[in-house]
Amino acid sequence: MNELKERVGEKLKDRREQLRLTQREVAASIGVAQPVYQRFEKGIYECSYAQLYALCKLLDISADYLLGLIEY
Repeated sequence: MNELKERVGEKLKDRREQLRLTQREVAASIGVAQPVYQRFEKGIYECSYAQLYALCKLLDISADYLLGLIEY
């Protein structure tokens, strides 16, 4: 399970950087503090369904992509 959290975190970080967003901007958009979002990217914390939905909308990616079920 930790591998999955780490993979999701890497994909979140890669996409955020592609869009040239800061962690603070993403965190504010999904309603969490920047340190909490940072822990998502590091694979320490798991996001809720609502946060996952908000991240997918903001970053224009699918949950299937984040979970590694499909390629981008």
